[in-house]
Amino acid sequence: MTRLQKVLLSFLLVIACFLVLGIRVWRGRWQQPLGPALQIRTATPFQMPPTWTPDASTIGTLQVLSTVPPFWETPSVSTQTVNTGLCGAPPVMNILAIGADTRGNNYTYGLADVIRLVRVDFVNPKVTVLEIPRDLWVEIPDIADNLDGQDHEKLNQAYLYGNPGMGYTDDPAQGPGLLARTLMLNFGAQIDHYAAVNMRTFEKIINAVGGIDVALPKPVDGRTLDDMNSRLLFPAGTHHLNGTQALTLARVRIKGGFARAENQNIVLCALRDKLISPAVVTDIPDLMRAFQGAIQTDLSPEQLSQLACIGTQIPSGNIIFANFPAEHFKQTRIYDPVFKSRIAILDVDFDVLREYIRRFNAGTWPSQALARPMDQAEEEAAFCP
Repeated sequence: MTRLQKVLLSFLLVIACFLVLGIRVWRGRWQQPLGPALQIRTATPFQMPPTWTPDASTIGTLQVLSTVPPFWETPSVSTQTVNTGLCGAPPVMNILAIGADTRGNNYTYGLADVIRLVRVDFVNPKVTVLEIPRDLWVEIPDIADNLDGQDHEKLNQAYLYGNPGMGYTDDPAQGPGLLARTLMLNFGAQIDHYAAVNMRTFEKIINAVGGIDVALPKPVDGRTLDDMNSRLLFPAGTHHLNGTQALTLARVRIKGGFARAENQNIVLCALRDKLISPAVVTDIPDLMRAFQGAIQTDLSPEQLSQLACIGTQIPSGNIIFANFPAEHFKQTRIYDPVFKSRIAILDVDFDVLREYIRRFNAGTWPSQALARPMDQAEEEAAFCP
């Protein structure tokens, strides 16, 4: 081998080493979560008594029942290491989606205004979204030391207590982590990842895709005696909404939380339609980069790409929005030692909710047979038209 050949060979070896190192670094960043991973498995299994009714005298007296199987005995299928689903993804991905009620650019404070469990099936392309009422009175891990022994609050408070402004937990995933552990603790929810969006970021996302088109089967009127502004009135028919208008529609709750959840589902369906449109789908990677750091999430760029990929393959009838049947809930009040007043909560048998969530985790509820178009709000499940 000549000297020139040796020099060329050495040069090629150096380039090869840099290429291998570069691929490894790129792949590491591609698979690196954009935020701290969930620590759900550090929570203690817990179950409410089967006929529990909120009352001031019950605070601090709830017990763990030995009949509850430990949560680690029934791991989510999406925790498997072998990816066998479409788009190079695991068979199932369970995501906690949160809408924070803060208009700031950060996530220091803010309640969980929207709480959704999202089950993405990568084997038989399907997305099921379950709305969790925010006014449930639940046990929240880690907060008792900061609240003089009080360990129960509304579900939406878990997110607030976990974020930096309150800092009641050491969970690295902060507010989303504490909310995820609370949902597991009380209801056995299976959650692999989280994504939280504040109001300002939500508006920016809608504007970034050019707005959304919603079709309202009936008027949505959010006007009150204190605010009669026309911006709160959405007549029946088709509307093109910018970010501010879409957020306003999603937040109208004058007819209660269940009606508001229906409005939110309509907005989410419209956003989904826009994201999979030919004009936008090719821009999704750029959108991801544009909003990196503006969203709380532990999803990696690779997982976001997998979600974008499966989103283009799911028929509209396979995107189902589920709600617990309203008949199970009763509006009531309970004394809250933190606020030193009686606050409004939803009274419900937690065993009933656990059974629904167990079936949701398994992918057996709701089924397409139960689903109805979005304009039939009284149904327990609806799909994007």
